[in-house]
Amino acid sequence: MAMSLLGRSAALLVLGTTGATGVAAQDAPRRTRIAAGPQLVPRYPGYKGVVLRPFLDISRARGDTPFIFEAADESASISVFDTERFSAGPTLSFEGSRRTRDVPGVRGVGFTVEPGLFAQYTIAEPLRARLELRQGIGGHKGLIGVASVDYVARDRDDWLFAIGPRVTYSNGKYQRAYFGVPVESVATSGLTAFRPGGGIQAVGGNAGFLKQLTPQWGIYAYGKYERLVDDASRSPIVRRYGSRNQWSGGLSLTYTFRGRQD
Repeated sequence: MAMSLLGRSAALLVLGTTGATGVAAQDAPRRTRIAAGPQLVPRYPGYKGVVLRPFLDISRARGDTPFIFEAADESASISVFDTERFSAGPTLSFEGSRRTRDVPGVRGVGFTVEPGLFAQYTIAEPLRARLELRQGIGGHKGLIGVASVDYVARDRDDWLFAIGPRVTYSNGKYQRAYFGVPVESVATSGLTAFRPGGGIQAVGGNAGFLKQLTPQWGIYAYGKYERLVDDASRSPIVRRYGSRNQWSGGLSLTYTFRGRQD
């Protein structure tokens, strides 16, 4: 994933989400939209197949201001600096563990907390570019970055469709954790020693669709594909136990309710 979609779901519960609203909207009642459902995602980067995980999303807006667009695969974030086209702030995600039994003879990778920063810019009204950079604490201990551009078509909150490319970068420490085979593991794993460096890890795309069915209820779906490239694609672990093709997708119901005016 590049980025863990499960990580986004869990991080949303920690950070929640906030959106910039105009000054005139600050006194209007707050609206909250909650999405919940299942998703299928790789267990860890390079995993062959998918596992079932919860798909959660929380969005907030005021009055009749439309909910701000958020791609399903971006990390939970809080905007602390906003202009008409640019915003930036802290972001948080989590990456699941790779168990020793997943790749016999090679050391596993523990659960990872990934705090970081994001910046996004609206290039033109339908196009939004976003960059995330996160540092792993525990687990892989590496650095990962995701660059994305989304074309967003919408009719306020009645419906929204977004699609766009993704490029994932990771440093050597991250890639060695998930794709490397240390020399000391050759005898126990039967794999060739492999020491990847940092660089582009994956390229792909994401698409999402949201439709409001009633003033309260709606549906939200997404699909994502990534292809491991360069050192990640040449990993003996990926070649024997995993796949260079990384698929994920989710479907959820949404419910929108109004809170009290602040």
